[in-house]
Amino acid sequence: MNERETWATRAGFILAAVGSAVGLGNIWQFPFKTAQFGGASFLIVYVIAALGIGLPAILAEFVIGRRSNLNTISAFEKLGHKNWRFVGALGLFTGFWILSYYSVVGGWVLRYIGGSLTGAYFGAPAKYFGQISAGMDALALHAVFMALVVVIVAAGIEDGIEKATKLMVPSIIVILGALAIFAFTLPGASEGYAYFLSPDFDALFANLGDIVPFAVGQAFFSLSLGMGAMITYASYIDGDQSLFGDGITIVFLNSFVGILAGLVVLPLLFAQGIDPNTSGAGAVFISVAGAFANIPGGQAIGLIFFLVVLIAALSSAISLLEVVVSWAIDNYDVTRPQMAILLGGVIFLLGVPSALDTAWLGWFDTLAYKFFLPVGVLGILIFVAWVYGAPALDEVMKGSGLGEGVGLTWLWLARTLVIVAVVATLVLGFQTLFLGESPAIIPPI
Repeated sequence: MNERETWATRAGFILAAVGSAVGLGNIWQFPFKTAQFGGASFLIVYVIAALGIGLPAILAEFVIGRRSNLNTISAFEKLGHKNWRFVGALGLFTGFWILSYYSVVGGWVLRYIGGSLTGAYFGAPAKYFGQISAGMDALALHAVFMALVVVIVAAGIEDGIEKATKLMVPSIIVILGALAIFAFTLPGASEGYAYFLSPDFDALFANLGDIVPFAVGQAFFSLSLGMGAMITYASYIDGDQSLFGDGITIVFLNSFVGILAGLVVLPLLFAQGIDPNTSGAGAVFISVAGAFANIPGGQAIGLIFFLVVLIAALSSAISLLEVVVSWAIDNYDVTRPQMAILLGGVIFLLGVPSALDTAWLGWFDTLAYKFFLPVGVLGILIFVAWVYGAPALDEVMKGSGLGEGVGLTWLWLARTLVIVAVVATLVLGFQTLFLGESPAIIPPI
């Protein structure tokens, strides 16, 4: 077994965890999910869910990781609950599953960077996406993106992931901030701000049943919960730094980036008269690309935008590969570069169907977000809150400087409200997966 690495600095851990959370979901999914579910109404519920539900859940994953200093499977055995290793195994499998198609979308982003340089997608954005989203070109760029991820993870925790995310996360914030300032100058952008920031409380309460499950789901998904990433990253913490402080910082920065992306995307679309109420990866690429085609300096702005999306995609992808690499090097006498290359290759092969046909990508995505992730989060919460209990409370209080009442509040929130929220999300997902004329569980064969 190899000597276990640690983060060089506390900031390195925080930025790596933020990088894991800040990905395509924040820059693509969050603005369009907000538009789909009522603009500011969704935003309010999301912020409440991220703090009231996402924060307790991320602390639960931190407890498992730091208490054990092991990967997402072996952690449960070290904590004295060998029979719960299946929860960690599900998280590892989920990260493996998600990265296989996430890398394909990362390849699309690489293509759009090139398309911004040449203006290739300006004339017919929908046709351009159709041409590049599936086929041998998509497969080749899927390979390029995975190779970039492998190189970073192979370099290690301190020299690879920590150094990369220390550059990536501040870059994302700075570039999105600059783009938000640019979007503010566009005629008609004020309608986007009004839609995004001015809530309609009548609409909120009238549609609460639809908004809440999706806002809770977005909070979990955008925080990288249920895929082993936060357990794995917390396992590299060396010391008793405040998990409460780290968790709040990560949730705040993650939400801030999502909101900042909304301040770029929604004003941009409203300024061009484009309906933001769309869904799906293809619709997102087509809508934003179409907006760039009609604004001054669209090629340069498009290039900058897709560069920040690439950075966000890489920062999340490296955390997903690290989950499986961490497990391998904790349990076998192999080097990090060897396992990064081997497992990266296997993940690439799993992503081949998604690269050749977007219907497969949609199927992989649906199973991940509506089944694997919620089940994984639920298992972690039940274990930490109800099975592990008192040691979990002891771990979360270390270095916090807070009274025991704060810790007990976290524990009971995790035992009650957070579990109920995850179950509600699961029920909603099961309806899509197993009911109706065309259940989503059936693959597109």
